[in-house]
Amino acid sequence: MQKTFVMSWSGGKDSALAYFRAVMAGHVPVALFTMFEEDGTRSRSHGLPLEVMQAQAERMGLPLIIGKASWAGYEKEFIEQLKIFKSQGVQMGVYGDIDLEDHLLWIRKVSAEAGMEVNHPLWQEPRKALLKELIDKGFKAVVTVVDTARLDEKFLGREFTHGLIEELESLGIDACGEEGEFHTVIIDGPIFVEPVPVVFGEKAANGNYRMLEVKLHSEE
Repeated sequence: MQKTFVMSWSGGKDSALAYFRAVMAGHVPVALFTMFEEDGTRSRSHGLPLEVMQAQAERMGLPLIIGKASWAGYEKEFIEQLKIFKSQGVQMGVYGDIDLEDHLLWIRKVSAEAGMEVNHPLWQEPRKALLKELIDKGFKAVVTVVDTARLDEKFLGREFTHGLIEELESLGIDACGEEGEFHTVIIDGPIFVEPVPVVFGEKAANGNYRMLEVKLHSEE
């Protein structure tokens, strides 16, 4: 049955593939929803700047709706945003989780409080098979954040390929990064009308994490 949905959007590979699958299943996207830091400049999940995520949304033909909160206020703000979507007639939220049970339970809890249905298109699928599907469908994902306690910062800026999957697995790293080993940004693929014109800048440190600057290419 065809349903309207809001996509919980990280700007990375898992949410992109989950969105793609939801649309291919006949569901109708209404908006992208992302939680941002309190000042609204960077996303909470992947540390992406607002302008890059807006550029993604524009190329998907959708509005980007953002919530702003500290980690302490995250859940309350998330629920409030879901309630707004519900009041607008949106039937369900779509999420890119693969197999993290705690996050699945959290999503179900906050969605129940807002009266929203939940859809997890990638749930319990083999991680490696999902990555191969992502690449084979023409998505272009680039590594933008790494946890240096588990992965060398030399992987920053690397595009996801079949070769990179094998390289990560040879190091004993989950190639999906489902445990937070790294994060990606999606800059091309079948969900966009054209590639997202990003450029990568300097590396920055934040505790164990190294982050690659991602910004829009300027025509100037």
